[in-house]
Amino acid sequence: MPYRSRFFLLVISPLILTFPFAESQSFVGVNYGEVADNLPPPEATARLLESTTVSKIRLYGTDPPILRALAGTNISVIIGAADGDIPSLASDPSAARRWVSANVLPFLPATAISVVSVGNEVLAPGDASLGPQLLPAMRNLHSALSEAAPSAGIKVSTVHSMAVLASSEPPSAGAFRADLTSTLAGVLGFLRETGAPFMINPYPYFAYQSDPRPETLAFCLFRPNPGRFDSGSKLTYTNMFDAQLDAVKSALTAAGFSEAEVVVAETGWPYRGDQDEAGATVDNAKAFNGNLVAHLRSMAGTPLMPGRSVDTYIFALYDEDLKPGPTSERSFGLFRADLSPVYDAGLAKTGTTQGNSTGTPARKPAAAGWCVPKAEATDEDLQANLDYACAQQGVDCRPIQEGGTCYLPNTVRSHAAYAMNQLYQNTGRHGWDCDFRKTAVLTRDNPGYATCVYSGAGS
Repeated sequence: MPYRSRFFLLVISPLILTFPFAESQSFVGVNYGEVADNLPPPEATARLLESTTVSKIRLYGTDPPILRALAGTNISVIIGAADGDIPSLASDPSAARRWVSANVLPFLPATAISVVSVGNEVLAPGDASLGPQLLPAMRNLHSALSEAAPSAGIKVSTVHSMAVLASSEPPSAGAFRADLTSTLAGVLGFLRETGAPFMINPYPYFAYQSDPRPETLAFCLFRPNPGRFDSGSKLTYTNMFDAQLDAVKSALTAAGFSEAEVVVAETGWPYRGDQDEAGATVDNAKAFNGNLVAHLRSMAGTPLMPGRSVDTYIFALYDEDLKPGPTSERSFGLFRADLSPVYDAGLAKTGTTQGNSTGTPARKPAAAGWCVPKAEATDEDLQANLDYACAQQGVDCRPIQEGGTCYLPNTVRSHAAYAMNQLYQNTGRHGWDCDFRKTAVLTRDNPGYATCVYSGAGS
C-alpha cells in the first residue's frame, strides 16, 4: 500500500516483556513491501529470514521470484489479491479460478502459502465502490482454492485499518462503524464459516503523532507507565498495542463474533521522519519493535486475550525508497538493502548474528551487567519503578518481601534496584530495557550482597 493507514483511535495501554528465548516463534512475522528499486535478490531475502526467528511473511501481491525463493523454508506466506482484482474476482468465478491457477498452484506445496488477503484496507474511508464486492470476491477465491488445492488449507481473508472502528476508548467500548454493519457482518460470517482470521493494522505510532507527550510515548513503546484503567472491563492497560487489540476484540464480541481469531497484519514504527514527524527516531523504532517482539514472546497476551500471543506482522522487512509522502513512509525497514539491520529488534536466532553483504556482523543486544537506579533518582520515581516491575509477569519480587533474602536493607532504593534488574534481565538485556524513564543505569559492578543474589552477568 502506498501509505501506512493514518487513522487511529487513541487507546492507551502495557509493558509485559518477559519471554523465553526460542529458535522461532510462530507468531512473529514481517511485511515485505516492494515499492522500491534496490531490494536484495529473493534468495538473499530468504536466507536473511532463515537467520531470524521470523516464521511468517506477508506479501502485498504474488511475486513469483520471492515465492520460489521461500520454497522449502517452512516460512508461512500471506499473499495478496490487489484491490484492482476485486471487481473481476467478485463477478466471475472463472476469474477466481484463473487467479488461483496463476498465483497459487505453481508454488504448492513447496512454498507454505497460508492465507490469501483480498485487497488491503478496502473498507477504509474513501472509495466505497469496492465494499459491496469484497465478500463475493472472497467467496469466489475460497471456492477456487477449495476446488484446486483442497489439501493446502489456504484461508481467504482481508485486511482492515483501525478505521473500521467507530470507537475504541476505553477498549471495552470498541465498536464497528454503523455504516459498515452490513458489510462486516457478511465478511465476519464468511470468516466464521471458513475458519479464517480477522486481520487488522494497528499503529501506535500514529496515535503518538497526534499526542506527542512523554507519557503517551511511554504507552506506545511498552515502557514503564502508570497504566490506564478501563472502567468498563475493570482491566488496566499499560501499552497501546494491547489496548488497540482489545478494542478490536470488543468490537468483534459486540458484533456477535467473539470467537474470531485476530491477526495483526501490520504494525511498526519508523526510524526516521521529517521535522514535523514526532517520534520517528532509531531509538524509538528499536524500543517499539524490540519490546513488541519481547511482549509477543512472553505469551502474556492482552488483558482480554490472556495467555497467548496474537500473530503479528511487523512492517516492514526493508525500506521502500519509491514511496511518496513524508520521509517516515520510506523508513519503516528492519533491514537495509545490504541485509544489515537498521537496529536490533531482537529477531536474531540464539547464537547467530545478522550481517551485511560484506560480512560485518550486526550488533548484538547489550547482554552485560546489571540495571540499577541512578544516584539522582528520587524515592518517588523508584517506588513507581518498583510497583511497575513487580507487576510484570515473570518478575519474582518475593526475595524483597519481609523475610526474603533481599528484604534488608528495607529501603525503596534497595528494593527497586532488585525489581528493576529482574525486569531488565527478563526482557533480553537490551540497553533500552534499562531506562525506567531515565532513572536507571547499567553497571558492571554486581549489586548483590550477602545472601541477596542479583541475576545477570558481568561479562
